[in-house]
Amino acid sequence: MAYEASHAIPGRSATSQSSATARPNGFAALADPTRRQIFERLAAGAKPVGELAEGLPVSRPAVSQHLKVLKEAGLVVDRRVGNRSIYQVNPDGVAAMRAYLEQFWKQALTAFKAAVEQPPAPHARESQSKTSDRPKEVR
Repeated sequence: MAYEASHAIPGRSATSQSSATARPNGFAALADPTRRQIFERLAAGAKPVGELAEGLPVSRPAVSQHLKVLKEAGLVVDRRVGNRSIYQVNPDGVAAMRAYLEQFWKQALTAFKAAVEQPPAPHARESQSKTSDRPKEVR
């Protein structure tokens, strides 16, 4: 299953996204340990920037920049509540990453099934029967 155009990166043309359409850029966004921590905190529920920044080794403006990257990658969305932005995980972005990984899982299972269902090669059966007919050597 190819990465769908509906998960395009905002602000980029389809031409400039050719490598992004090969795989969701959510993986690149989550490669940073601080962004991963922020994303994991959001997985527990929606939070404002200030709450996300608590206990992190970076400033609130840095957290905002990390959220911007996660948002551009389609992994988080935000909504305004008064003068605050509340961030939460974007299920569509996570689903796109899962679909990308799922294609490899399906390919691996299909290859495994084909290998298991394939009868052993004739020469493999002959060598097995020859070795089982020989008397065992005693040392």
